[in-house]
Amino acid sequence: MNYSIGDISKMLNISISTLRYYDKKGLLPLVNRTTGNIRVFDDSDVECLKMIECLKNTGMPLDDIKQFFQWCEEGDSTIDKRYELFVHQKEETEKQIAILQDALARIKYKCEFYRVSKEKGTTDVPGLREELAMKFLDKSENKI
Repeated sequence: MNYSIGDISKMLNISISTLRYYDKKGLLPLVNRTTGNIRVFDDSDVECLKMIECLKNTGMPLDDIKQFFQWCEEGDSTIDKRYELFVHQKEETEKQIAILQDALARIKYKCEFYRVSKEKGTTDVPGLREELAMKFLDKSENKI
């Protein structure tokens, strides 16, 4: 099936300007064009764009994403490189998740702290910080 740039933009929630930028950066070398130079996307382009967004969401730079797609085009001789790229990105993503989980725990702590403080009319509730720290934060932390 073929799609216009507008179709792709709506389908994947990627702005048209971003799609054009990806094309300009060489991330979409296989996108076909009409005789009038209008981009025509197909299902393989959709999958390519989903991978770009996935990798971008994990913090991978566009130049590295471009390199990955170049390796794909080169074929099986680059399997080791692609594997290492994804192992590295998995490790980086796991680190990001751990950081965000810690941040979320602190935010949950503060939400509960201020919910109780609001209920009591003061932030000076005896034992509240310690109680909530035990519930929401790493048990080894002494400071809140």
